[in-house]
Amino acid sequence: MLVITPNVSIPDAEIDLSAIRAQGAGGQNVNKLSSAIHLRFDISASSLPDFYKERLLGLRDRRINKEGIIIIKAQQFRTQEKNREDALKRLKDLIKSATIQQKTRRPTKPTRGSQTRRMDSKTRHGRTKALRGPVVD
Repeated sequence: MLVITPNVSIPDAEIDLSAIRAQGAGGQNVNKLSSAIHLRFDISASSLPDFYKERLLGLRDRRINKEGIIIIKAQQFRTQEKNREDALKRLKDLIKSATIQQKTRRPTKPTRGSQTRRMDSKTRHGRTKALRGPVVD
């Protein structure tokens, strides 16, 4: 059971964990051991509340495919157990991040002082450029 919040949790049956061979350098054992973990979690078929499902499916995350399945590959650690914990932690973090609401941006007007400073600097820059022209007698 993966506990997201005190009220929300995911049963182990809904999370598909499979061991695969890790990529990259690793010496002789890399071809023999399956230490990486491939996690698959179907959002729409899960027991998550509808609010969580909608927010997760609305995310633009490369780990969520078009069918609404979260795919996480954990191969950072040398042991299968640590990679399993890492994959579950990353799934938990992804689900938690979907619930965080962004503050709405309220556009602000520039202050009168900042507008004056901007216009003064433009005038100074224009004067400098005017001095670069040909000398008139």
